[in-house]
Amino acid sequence: MADPESPTASDSAAATQTQVDDTAAKLNNLTFKIWPPTQRTRDAVLNRLVETLSSESVLSKRYGTVPKEEASAVAKLIEEEAFSVADASFSTDEDGIEILQVYSKEISKRMLDTVKARTNAASDSAPSGPAEADSNNVETAVGEKNSSSSVKDED
Repeated sequence: MADPESPTASDSAAATQTQVDDTAAKLNNLTFKIWPPTQRTRDAVLNRLVETLSSESVLSKRYGTVPKEEASAVAKLIEEEAFSVADASFSTDEDGIEILQVYSKEISKRMLDTVKARTNAASDSAPSGPAEADSNNVETAVGEKNSSSSVKDED
């Protein structure tokens, strides 16, 4: 008597192998694109920037907070400029990680420059010192004040 399961088992194994081969071929052709970021990601970056600029953070302890409306406008400008710089340096030969690092560093740099300039502008408009005091002196004074208060916080 012939084994009734042999042809069926053989056909089933062949079908399974074909499915595995098809899936492997699809995975080999799958690409994961991380640049440019989606609009959803860029919006999340904007929201985080606004939150960082307008609420209590390490940055605000040193440079002060920015009103929410102003923070929103500043964050949009920072993100757009950082995106433009990163996008201009993007090459299709790259895997995208390097370009994300450029984007992130540009955002951080621009955010810090913005809050420093805002603090310096506020210091310049206040009549608290000699007119010839430059921004380095103001920055040093702010840094010394914050370093002494941060030592108190650690105790």
